Amino acid sequence: MKNLLSIEQLTADEIRGLLALGHRLKAERGHHTHTPLQGQTWGLIFSKSSTRTRVSFEVGVAELGGRPMFLSTRDIQLGRGEPIKDTARVLGRMIHGAIIRTYAQQDVVDFADYSGLPTINALTDLEHPCQILADLLTLEEKYGVGAWKDMKISFLGDVDNNMGRSWMWAAKRLGFTLALAGPGQALPKPETLAALDCPNIICTTDAAEAVRDCTVINTDTWISMGQEAEKGTKEKAFFPYQVNAELLRVAAPGHSVFHCLPAYRGYEITDEVLEAHAPVIFTEAENRLHAQKAVLYTLATDR
Repeated sequence: MKNLLSIEQLTADEIRGLLALGHRLKAERGHHTHTPLQGQTWGLIFSKSSTRTRVSFEVGVAELGGRPMFLSTRDIQLGRGEPIKDTARVLGRMIHGAIIRTYAQQDVVDFADYSGLPTINALTDLEHPCQILADLLTLEEKYGVGAWKDMKISFLGDVDNNMGRSWMWAAKRLGFTLALAGPGQALPKPETLAALDCPNIICTTDAAEAVRDCTVINTDTWISMGQEAEKGTKEKAFFPYQVNAELLRVAAPGHSVFHCLPAYRGYEITDEVLEAHAPVIFTEAENRLHAQKAVLYTLATDR
């Protein structure tokens, strides 16, 4: 594996390998016998604000022996209009890898091409691969390695977003049933579904249909970064897809609720439900560190 640009680019074996390594690195935390980033500097190039992504990557790089260097686009020439290919060709001569959190997926692709560095998508408008790996790691911790293969998993709300698309590609690669529920305008586009060509993905405007007999129920904020002007319109359309106690009555016994955070309580999820499922939701947040260390470790050792 040379880069992590999307779940789409990964094979099923690569996903399973990253998860197995994530479990191992979590168990070994604090006493790693191998630090493959020793002597390396990795740049964190962020156009979007972050808590979990920044902290987990800075800690992960350090724990694997490297030095993280945070580069906000407000502080480097990208923020003044320098083309991504020029920044990439400069940094490619100075650092050892890049972790990019930005808007356009093409920026991450171009950076990897022009820099020649191992490059990680830490979130774009198209996909959020690191979060999905952390979610799958959490699912396996709770239900067993490979348990997703016999599960129905759902994602509610604004499902035609980076999280929804990453979940769809994970369903395509791993074969689990994925039910997506949201208002019609928020469902995946026909061309997206055609590209996936995945019969185990269900799209519906009925939240209860998506959640019925579901083991893992996912949601995310209805207002992604950069969409603040749509707040009023979106909230009205999305309230029928709120994850609340009434909706969860039709879920499978022993179900879990996942949320990639930050959560807006009283909107996509009620305070009651978030607190009831807080142990798994905050384990999910912690597992960003372990899943991303698996990605970093793999990129460093596959070079």
